[in-house]
Amino acid sequence: MNYEQPPVTPPAPPQPLTAVEERQWAMLAHLGVLANLVSGFLGPLVPLIIYMIYKDRSRYVAYQSLQALIFQLIWWIGGGILTGIAWTIAGILSAVVIGLLLMPVACLISAMPLFALVYGIYGAIQTNQGKDFKYWMVGEWVRSTLTG
Repeated sequence: MNYEQPPVTPPAPPQPLTAVEERQWAMLAHLGVLANLVSGFLGPLVPLIIYMIYKDRSRYVAYQSLQALIFQLIWWIGGGILTGIAWTIAGILSAVVIGLLLMPVACLISAMPLFALVYGIYGAIQTNQGKDFKYWMVGEWVRSTLTG
């Protein structure tokens, strides 16, 4: 018996997203910041997953999700570390008057994650409206990384 195997056809290239789908996935990448409210740290996974799935189907979604990922890593993880350091220093120095004077600074630094939450929601609204949203300082760096 001569069994011939059917020819293997390569998978079809991924279809590009429609404009509505692009806005939807870009918005969801920015709204990943809301996952931090529940978990405290899982928010960056949302834009990372969206980036990995849609990077070949939409440069817009790739750009917006990579931006959201880097922004969250900087503000949530970096902000959390700075908050811990600020409160530790303020706590140690509270034995002296200088520590009491640093309490307002520690309170301001503690608001960093809240700022990131509001800014992420703003980015989601902007991308859902089809606008080319850029996070301050992160947007240009990500754009140059994607365009080469």
